[in-house]
Order: sequence, then structure tokens, then C-alpha cells
Amino acid sequence: MNSNENNDHDSLPRSSSKESLASSLSSDLSQEQVPVPLHGTDNGTSTFGRRSSAVSTPDNGLRKERSYSSAVAVAGQALQNIRRSMSMSATASIDSNGTDPLQRIPTGYTVRDIYGDMDENDINLQRTATRSTILTTLSHRVQPSRYRTASRAPTTKEEEAEAAADDYEQVYDGVPDISVPTKQFGAEFAAIDPELVTWDGDDDPQYPRNWSRAQKVFQTMIVALYTLISPMSSSILSPAMTDIAASLHMKSDFIMSFSVSVMVLAWALGPLIIAPISESDACGRRPVLNISIWVIFVFNLACGFAKTTTQLCVFRFLGGLGGCAALNVGAGTLADLWSDSERQMAMAAYSICPSLGPILSPVISSFIIQAKDWPWVFYVLAIFNGAVAIFGTIFFRETYSPRLLKDKANRIRKATGNQHIHTIFEVADGSTRWEQIVLTTTRPLKLLFTHPMIIGLGSFMAFVYGFMYLMIVTFPSVWKGTYGFKTGVAGLLYLPMGIGFMLGTVFWSYAIDHVYHMLTARNNGVPKPEYRLPCLLFSGIGIPVGLIWYGWSAEKKLHWIMPSIGSAIFAFAFIAVFQTIQNYLIDMNNRFAASSVAAAAVFRSLFGFSFPLFANKMYDRLHYGWGNTLCGLIALALGLPFPIICFYYGERMRNWANNRMDREQARRDARNLERLRKQEAY
Repeated sequence: MNSNENNDHDSLPRSSSKESLASSLSSDLSQEQVPVPLHGTDNGTSTFGRRSSAVSTPDNGLRKERSYSSAVAVAGQALQNIRRSMSMSATASIDSNGTDPLQRIPTGYTVRDIYGDMDENDINLQRTATRSTILTTLSHRVQPSRYRTASRAPTTKEEEAEAAADDYEQVYDGVPDISVPTKQFGAEFAAIDPELVTWDGDDDPQYPRNWSRAQKVFQTMIVALYTLISPMSSSILSPAMTDIAASLHMKSDFIMSFSVSVMVLAWALGPLIIAPISESDACGRRPVLNISIWVIFVFNLACGFAKTTTQLCVFRFLGGLGGCAALNVGAGTLADLWSDSERQMAMAAYSICPSLGPILSPVISSFIIQAKDWPWVFYVLAIFNGAVAIFGTIFFRETYSPRLLKDKANRIRKATGNQHIHTIFEVADGSTRWEQIVLTTTRPLKLLFTHPMIIGLGSFMAFVYGFMYLMIVTFPSVWKGTYGFKTGVAGLLYLPMGIGFMLGTVFWSYAIDHVYHMLTARNNGVPKPEYRLPCLLFSGIGIPVGLIWYGWSAEKKLHWIMPSIGSAIFAFAFIAVFQTIQNYLIDMNNRFAASSVAAAAVFRSLFGFSFPLFANKMYDRLHYGWGNTLCGLIALALGLPFPIICFYYGERMRNWANNRMDREQARRDARNLERLRKQEAY
């Protein structure tokens, strides 16, 4: 079953299932004709099945030639010997408490415990053959059967048609949120690789999805707090712009708008680098999030000391680069912690903070600016930012499984002295450091310009996000100019939008989750990412209603409660867009969740940055009524057809795009395998 339709990776295999894993792998490898290593034969030597080049192994001073062409003939017998050897090892290593050999203490990973008295050259050859087996299996897994040996995409129309049919049926059972297409974080290869470190069974307490519910909720709330800081920082200076413009001699409305929205521009650029870094087993989520929260703290504080417009804009841009991490990596963190069926409520808590941030900060700064000079707006923000940073640095835990497994492997290496202990990611990653950097930084861009679902749904969310900032930047002129409220009272009128966000979070969390489970039940219990989308249709109606209601109420100077209701309606519908699309982007390709969210964030942030820049010009010409009507009609044109098209055709489009990505990964695996074979050739 496709990983984005039936994510079984949160149910890891128990160690006792090694026999079934080996049996399954024996069948797969026999069909795929891959090299199969043998462990621990009776005479202390190793036997290999090879497919092409000859490899020599010492035996009593003699060298015996073996070739890859014998792989098919020996594969079945090889796996039988593997199972027998592993069974003997298991019998010998079970202690009085019945400890499973795959759950052995670190000292069970020493070279002698694993290989006995085998010759060093035999051990090295066996390790090489094991890696070849794993790489070949992974490379074959992600390619349609007809093109596996070619490691290429189809070139003719006939080949494309057949490949499309193959791709539509191609599935991945239990592939988690990682860049390597392995099942159960490499546990599928435990029967043939005794130096492989995986989770200790499906109930391993160190696996993030097995943490207690209280711990997972606690970690989710920390990430949510991180996501609150950057949106608060983006809009906190709006009520103070008059004072800031006078102090820093800003004479252009464009410069004033730019100084507000420049932080959002950084949100569009930063994720292209930061999000993929968090998907590396060398880094993970925790360092990225903790460093980013301190970066935005430093530059929020620096904004209070800015003496020129240039300094203010530069500090806010750099702060935005730091703050963008939580807005994008946070979604990947939720995928680490929660299964698809559980994630909706977690996403609700996560999404409310970036929605409330732009609303709460103007309320706070409105009262600060009445009592203090404008730098105190940033000082107060920095105090809150610093408190969150200290709390998160102390209590936030790493959630990315590849990173956690790498830490586990490092501990075992240190305890045993066996430097060949490894995770599946270290085995399968034969690329150079430069190749890794290029791959991780270009992946979101590829998704942004080539993945139809990210282009479509990302565009809709981007327009809605731009409309939100368009509405927010008009609040000072509407409440202070049109209605004549003082700064403090005008700040309070941001709250109706905040109320709409909170009500929307409660309502849509339940509605989206209910519809998702209902449609899954109708589909014989098989979930699909598209089952998140039906509620998006209602937002396509609610957002235009809210925009038009707000615009004409302000245009006609109706009672202040009327435009407030319009902003609340808009906010209520906005939450459905954010929650639905964020969850869909995570579900549609769990292996690249952070990169998918980052790609969509580029659209979203560019619109959030650019819309306030032309807001004053647009409203000067069209006024609030027709200006918001134009925005409402655009939202209606996007919001009604998009959900319907994506619901009925989204599965085929995302499968086409995902399988193309998988073929690219397969070609990389094939290159790594060829590099490995050249290294082992004499």
C-alpha cells in the first residue's frame, strides 16, 4: 500500500518476526537477482552470490573466484543459511530473561560476537555484499518493473503509457517520513545485516510515535509556541508605524509597508534551505528549531536599537530567516510524533499559533506605544521570545527517527569499538557531502515547480494568506481613520479576527477529522490524503463572504461590529484552508513532508509579503468595498473548483509526481551502487 495511503511505519516489526522478514526478502531478492551475503558458515568463511565481476576470498591461503551471475541459483540457499545462522546466534544470545537477540545490549554488537573467527578480508567482503544487496533492493523498489534494470525514465509515448499504468499501481508499504525508501526504518534488512541498528521492535519506547501521549502533546505545544513568535514579530510594529516613520524619517508609504512585510519575504526564502536540513540524519529537527528561535530573538532585540530604516529592514529580514524554521519544520515534527489518524488534533493546536500571532501582537503593541517609545515594542517581544527560547532549549526533544537512530549507533560504536555499526541511512547514502547539500536544497524548488498538487493547493493557500495580510494592514486606517478610535481601542478590534481563528480551529478540527475517518471507513479502512479536502469547499465560500462583508461594511461606515463580523467570518474559513492543506501536504508524501510544506510556504510567504505593498494603492482607487469584492471574486474562482478537482483527480496527479521523484531517487541509488561495486572490484 502506498505510504501516503496506508502508513504502516508507526507499527514497527517485532524482533521475533526476523524469520518472516528473511523469508519475504528471500523471495524478493530471488526475483530481483541481487547479490546476497552469507553470515557465519561453519568453516568460518563467507559465501557470496555475485552477478558480474569476480571477487576473491581467502580460504586456507587460496583465493576462490565467484561471480555475480550465480545470484539466482544461490539466493534461496543463501537466505536459508542466513536464517539458520541467525537462529543459532539467537539461541546462543538469549539470556535467562528471554531477551531477543535484536534487542541485545550494545556489547552484543562487537565484531567477534557477530562474525566469530572469520577472516578480516571475508568480513569486509561480506559487509560489501550486504550493502550491495540493500542498495539494489532499495533501487529496484522505487522503479516500475519494466525499467528497473535500465534505471531510467521512459523515453517514448508507448513506454510512458505503460510506465504510467505501472506507476499508478506502484505502492510502498510502511515507508516513513525519511528520504531513504526503506520499510520500518531498515528493520526489513535486520536478518541479513547484523551490524544494522534499528528500533527494538514495534513497541520501542524510544521511537517518537511510541512516546506517551502526554509527552507527544508536550512536544507539540513547544513547537506551537515556536511558531507563535515569528508571526507575532511580523505584525507587531503595525500600530507603531506612525511613530517609527517619524523617528526614522520614512517618507514613503511603500517603505513603511515594506518594513512591515519584509520579514514575510524571509519566510519565503529560508525554508528552501532550512527545511531540507532538518530532514538530514546529520542534523534533525531539534538543532534547527532551537538555533532558529535564538536567531529571531537576537534580531528582534536588535530592531529596538535600529537607528535607520535600512537597519530596521535588515534586522527584520534576518529575524525572519531565523523564524521561518518553526513555520515549516514544525509540520515535519508533527509527522514524526503522530500517525495520520491522530495528527488532525495536533495540527489544530499547531496551526492556531501562527494564525493568532499576527492578531495578538498588534493588540499588545497598541497599548505599549501609548505608554512607551516604539523601541519598547521590540523589547517586550524579545522578552517573550527569550522566555520561549529558554523553555524550548531545555525541554524540546529530537523527534526525527533517522537522527535518533544515528545517535543510537554512535553510542553502540563507542561501547563496542565496532566502527562498522550503522543505520540504514548510512548504508544507503553513498553520495558525497556536496551531492547531499545540492539534493537537500534543490528538493523544495523541484516540488514547487513540478508537483501539481503543491502548485495548485499552494497557490490557493497563498492567495488566502495574502488576503489575510491585506486585511490586517487596513485595520489601522479603518479603525483609526474611518471610525476614529484611539490607538489602544483600535488594537482591540484585531480580536474579532482572533476569535474567528479560535472558533475555526475548534470546529474545523472536528469536521475535517470526522470527514476523513468517515470516507476512510467507506473505502474499507484505506485512508487517502484526498479525504482531507472536502471541507476545503466550504472555505471557498466563507472567505469571499468574509472579505466582501468586511469591505462594504467599512466602505459604508456601518456600525463597527459589522466589519468586525466580516473579519471573523474570514478568519473562521481561513483555518479550514490552513489545516486541510497542511495535513494534505504531509500525507501525500511522508518521506518529504518538511520539503513539501516548505515549497508551499514559498508561495504563501511571497503573497503575504507582496500584497501589503500594493494595498494602499488598490484601496485608494477601488476603496474598501470594490477592492475587497475583487479579492473575494478571486477567492471564489480558486476556492470552488480547486477542492473538487483535487478530490477527484488528486490521487492520480500526486502518484504521477511522487513516482517521478522516486525514479530520481532510484537513479541516485543505482549510481551509489555502481560506485560501491567499483570500489570492491580488484
